[in-house]
Amino acid sequence: QVQLVESGGGSVQVGGSLTLSCTASGRGTSEEIFTTWGMGWHRQAPGREREFVAGIRWSGDPYIADSVKGRFNISRDNANNTVILQMDKVAVEYTGLYYCAADRSLSAVLLGGKGYWGEGTMVTVSS
Repeated sequence: QVQLVESGGGSVQVGGSLTLSCTASGRGTSEEIFTTWGMGWHRQAPGREREFVAGIRWSGDPYIADSVKGRFNISRDNANNTVILQMDKVAVEYTGLYYCAADRSLSAVLLGGKGYWGEGTMVTVSS
């Protein structure tokens, strides 16, 4: 069984920065995830449905949602089974629970499929 564990959430003021990390662990499959799978992040704001934020192919090619393009970047460290979401110039509307996801393709991550999900880490942006 693979586990995804997010970290780095917290409170930040508008215009500030925050870095979220997601580390995969578990027998065997975690290595497969970091050599072949897509990974990414979704956000669920209070009272709203979960939405895709950013994803990255196993090759390292990123895909950023239009709503955060120019402010968020995603990268992965395959050697340490970690994917990182760098959040800059944050806005109040970025508040929410951020979930790490892993699936067999970036498209599946984008669609929020039945791959692996973390428990989420909360980000609160205040003005």
